[in-house]
Amino acid sequence: MGIVNPATDKYQKCTDACTRCAQACMECMVMCLSETDVSARKNCISLLNECACICKEAASFMSMDAKHAMELCKLCGKICMECAQECGMFNDQHCKKCAEECNVCANECGMMSK
Repeated sequence: MGIVNPATDKYQKCTDACTRCAQACMECMVMCLSETDVSARKNCISLLNECACICKEAASFMSMDAKHAMELCKLCGKICMECAQECGMFNDQHCKKCAEECNVCANECGMMSK
């Protein structure tokens, strides 16, 4: 539920998913930068950064019941799907967990933008 504005209750599940996804992406990005095959993860690291940024913005837009929140959610869902696919190419646990969070967020954003 919204903390001070009940009008944002309709976004809460998606806002929570976006917040979790942003955190997962940042954590995964830091861990990917420490992997021995970091050069092979260049595209993944870039997508992790983009995904974290769009998730944070989508959560902010929903929190303020912004006019274009649904449009941003649609884009967020697309980026989350791409990030999940990219993370899914790596076998380490942090990438697998991040891909799961990205998929959850993509699904939530998809439901919001319908």
